[in-house]
Amino acid sequence: MAFYAVLANFAPEMKILVTGASGFIGSFIVEEALRRGLEVWAAVRASSSREWLQDSRINFIELDFRSQQRLEEQLAGHSFDYVVHAAGVTKCLDKQDFFRTNTEGTKNLVRALIALQMPVRRFVYLSSLSIFGAIREQQPYEEIRESDTPRPNTAYGQSKLLAEQFLESLNQGENEETETSGSHEGNSFPYVILRPTGVYGPREKDYFLMAKSIKAHSDFAVGFRRQDITFVYVKDVVQAVFLALDRGVTGRKYFLSDGRVYQSSTFSDFIRRELGSPWWIRITAPVWLLRVVTFCGEHIGRMTGKISALNNDKYHILKQRNWRCDIQPAIDELGYHPQYQLEEGVKETIRWYQEHGWL
Repeated sequence: MAFYAVLANFAPEMKILVTGASGFIGSFIVEEALRRGLEVWAAVRASSSREWLQDSRINFIELDFRSQQRLEEQLAGHSFDYVVHAAGVTKCLDKQDFFRTNTEGTKNLVRALIALQMPVRRFVYLSSLSIFGAIREQQPYEEIRESDTPRPNTAYGQSKLLAEQFLESLNQGENEETETSGSHEGNSFPYVILRPTGVYGPREKDYFLMAKSIKAHSDFAVGFRRQDITFVYVKDVVQAVFLALDRGVTGRKYFLSDGRVYQSSTFSDFIRRELGSPWWIRITAPVWLLRVVTFCGEHIGRMTGKISALNNDKYHILKQRNWRCDIQPAIDELGYHPQYQLEEGVKETIRWYQEHGWL
């Protein structure tokens, strides 16, 4: 299947900075930028694994998001045409780490770019559908829309929302022409925000745990009330990133999914089929039991110093019933067209897990 329905136009001499480049989504963004012939700079930490960043064309830069001053020193002498900020944390032992990394880290990076007068044409920030929390939960569920008021119910979602609000504050007071032109004129900072729903694909480690569990003959679901879930394949997120870089309008925010809505069991069913339909026991636990398990998991994690997948944020995520979102603005304004439906994406993902010895 073709990766992109529409190819954006980028000159080979243009430079792109990708933060979080060693991560799941970031590494795919780096690969696509190389495929397009851009001069790619991968922002990593000294401790970051470079397992998915082996191409000799990649330039590396170490960035410390804890300090604006340090970032200015590290970025001095560079000039990037595009910046994709994919760095962030999704699980933390200390709740405040979400805000230190996802919120303050974003602020420090953007302020450093502005202080250095970096001529950035477009800054794409990878946020999340999670900033909205559990809204429109009355059946029949309706799509979450950009006009809805965010009510994040996780520390992760709160930290992402605060980063979005910081970006919004940069251009307050600009005239309408500058605000909607998509150009970097005057004091306008040319940001575009992407809000993907659950992202899955090769190299992803959280949904992988589900595949691992199913291979071991067990599957778990939470809650007896209907749950509408949405997904987006990692390559479709990358498609949206480059469309946003090419034609995104400053200040706009776009939801990303594959355009369909699934039931909570569908993902498991597709995984099981790709694994050869092993026998399994499917357990549906009541929400109150999940609350007990995640409460214990969170405290055990703090005592052992190891981050548990079963934590307070995970409770709110699994408890939430409505993950529908409106991707029509991304289709209309960016030309975004998802290339992978869940069945096909799961097939490709499980094949990758097997070929790389994960399953």
